[in-house]
Amino acid sequence: MASRLSDSALLTAEQFLEIEFGPDIKAELDNGVIRMMAGGTITHSTIQGNFMRFLGNALRGSGCRPHASDAAVRTQAASVRYPDITVDCGASISDDKVLANPRMVVEILSPSTRRDDLGVKLDEYREIETVDTIVLVDPETERLRVLQRTGPGAWADRSFAEPADLELPSLGLVMPYDEIFSDD
Repeated sequence: MASRLSDSALLTAEQFLEIEFGPDIKAELDNGVIRMMAGGTITHSTIQGNFMRFLGNALRGSGCRPHASDAAVRTQAASVRYPDITVDCGASISDDKVLANPRMVVEILSPSTRRDDLGVKLDEYREIETVDTIVLVDPETERLRVLQRTGPGAWADRSFAEPADLELPSLGLVMPYDEIFSDD
């Protein structure tokens, strides 16, 4: 019979951020429970690098910066996530571990994370007041789903069946489709 963790065994975001896992271990905090994270594929890494290169160059001098999956985003009192890409427009908090003003979040879907990325994580990202764009990238189909805040609690949710450039109005950018999926 499986036992359920008691509420007293659950961690807060602050407690989780104090843990030093070391360079070879990656974990997220999911509603008070530590979840180990696996590495991604070469395709995943390539898409992440494409975003970092494009956004890093395009945002230079703007006060906004792209961060890869080593930068934490606190989504709830007992959840800390590490999106594949986060654009932050402000100073970090919590001893340089947590991004303070995430404006855009990108998740690159994989078979092992797809359900959480499209479910609980998406819901958590939508609740962060500073986030106005959430991009879900499907490397298998090379398609995008883009959610953009249109008002308090209101979101436009568009899935693209055909190749489309990624419009990022809050950042004043358009990322060409070919840049996202380039493999060279």
